[in-house]
Amino acid sequence: MLFNSYIFILVFLPICMIGYFGLNHFRKYTLAQAFLLGMSLWFYGYFNPGYLLIITVSIVANYLFTRLMGKTADPRLRKAELILALLANLGVLFYYKYYDFFITSVNQIAGTDFTLRHVLLPLGISFFTFQQLSYVIDAYRGQVQQYKFLQYASFVAYFPQLIAGPIVTHDELIPQFMDESKKKFNWDNFARGMFMFVLGLAKKVLIADVFGEAANWGFGNVASLDTTNAILASLAYTFQIYFDFSGYCDMAIGIGEMMNLELPVNFDSPYKALTITAFWSRWHKTLTRFFTRYIYIPLGGNRKGKVRTYLNIMIVFLASGLWHGAGWAFILWGFLHGAFNVVTRKWRPWFEKLHPALSWLMTFVFLNLTWILFRTESIPDSMVFLKKLLVPEFAPVSQEILDAFLLPELKLVLGHLPVLNRLVIYPSMLMLLFYGGALALVLGPRNAREHMLHYRPTVLNLLTTWVLLVWCILSFSGVSTFLYFNF
Repeated sequence: MLFNSYIFILVFLPICMIGYFGLNHFRKYTLAQAFLLGMSLWFYGYFNPGYLLIITVSIVANYLFTRLMGKTADPRLRKAELILALLANLGVLFYYKYYDFFITSVNQIAGTDFTLRHVLLPLGISFFTFQQLSYVIDAYRGQVQQYKFLQYASFVAYFPQLIAGPIVTHDELIPQFMDESKKKFNWDNFARGMFMFVLGLAKKVLIADVFGEAANWGFGNVASLDTTNAILASLAYTFQIYFDFSGYCDMAIGIGEMMNLELPVNFDSPYKALTITAFWSRWHKTLTRFFTRYIYIPLGGNRKGKVRTYLNIMIVFLASGLWHGAGWAFILWGFLHGAFNVVTRKWRPWFEKLHPALSWLMTFVFLNLTWILFRTESIPDSMVFLKKLLVPEFAPVSQEILDAFLLPELKLVLGHLPVLNRLVIYPSMLMLLFYGGALALVLGPRNAREHMLHYRPTVLNLLTTWVLLVWCILSFSGVSTFLYFNF
């Protein structure tokens, strides 16, 4: 189920809120938790009920693994149980996400003809697998108390963070499920959460999806691109993935706030970063935390000399690239980000002497170029796109790109307003307004999380929330999934 859909906003969310707080009001706490779990599973299995079997088996198996480790005193046996749990989780993830990529690579290298499975990738499998891996590893380390199954299942399946994060740890969410003070409906939290949710929805529907139309045309017609339209298409994807992922993170935190549950910040204005290391402290923060805790630090972190530190960084980013997608383009993307991180660390004094504007521009250009690997998902296609981008051949802006920004509602409203009707008559002006406005939004104001923390229930905030919500609902068209659903 999508956050940006009629059924979620008009049916699912009201039923969930009323049922959850209604049962808690009558002190039916266990029943309310079971209701929330049931709603989360409905949310997950809405598009494909077959997914429910996968996530249910995964939850039960991992819970049993942790209970078994909790009862095992022999350290060697506990370690064997941990290895078995890791292999089971990673094996399932490999089968659904990487099997065809692995077989294709073997066929290409060895000249074999093994058959591909073409298995449909279950939504969110990378997220709920990593979330459970963190729980299993912490249980092995003795850092987890023996929670009840209902609490554990709710922690894994809680619908706001289930499909695209954040990757929540047990100590962040399960104690909140057990806190009776959070089970009473709170109007202030609801207003703040709704404000946050609507801002995220607007980012997705009114900004990301618009840039997505331009990016889809550009990346779908690489052979016919010139430098002008290649630049516009690549920037369109850079803004699309930013507002798409930022919007999802905002909506997830907003829903949690409405339910008195605090989710960790996963997105913190990353395009404001002046260096690539700062970018990764702001983008997908919980994934960075996972790799730091469970790969980088166990490998030795920065405690075993510079060469080992740089190697550990490269391993982490190669793993990050592979986590994002099954393909050599994603691995190359991870390699490039790892290499730039190593270069930035090794020559840190030089980078620190750069003017902040130049440092930001270098980082932003690097991000824009490497996002091309994400969008094309193929190294040869990326090279073709880069050639179109870098070999000078300027031409007028494509009509298809201009049309992407000429939204029906804007055409209807602006077309009848003096002066502003020029934006409709000259669509290039509207396109530039979108690009300039997007850049201003990622660099200028406070992010949505900061807005929520300073939120006050004023008439202006109330009006903003409802105007944006109605506008977004009226703008729903077709199925527009979030980009991170693919990862």
